[in-house]
Amino acid sequence: MSKPYLYQIHPVLPVQNVLAALFYYTQRLGFTIAFADDPKNPTYAGIKRDHIEIHLQWHDAKEWESGFNTPMLRIVTQNVEALFEEFKTKDVFHESTKVRETAWNTKEFAFYDLNKNGLTFYSDL
Repeated sequence: MSKPYLYQIHPVLPVQNVLAALFYYTQRLGFTIAFADDPKNPTYAGIKRDHIEIHLQWHDAKEWESGFNTPMLRIVTQNVEALFEEFKTKDVFHESTKVRETAWNTKEFAFYDLNKNGLTFYSDL
């Protein structure tokens, strides 16, 4: 029997509207659609960019009212500054979003998507 080996992760982000989330991730963040469970009214879909895949899953409005916590993803990135410049023109940042060097030896920037899921893009120094 061969040794188990973990090689990918596909995090699932909660969203209020899958179509709106697909538009946001494809038009503003440069992802492509990997799949959708329904082409007209999806409740579950996947998006890809380079070597990462993120899944988007619809959640009922009542869940959002209860104030559940949304995830924060940390995405290892090459050329963090170039990605920051790309996103800067897409109206996705808060006014204080910037690339910074951290005490834990990374260069990174972070922001929230339209459903308040946190996205941090970083590289080691």
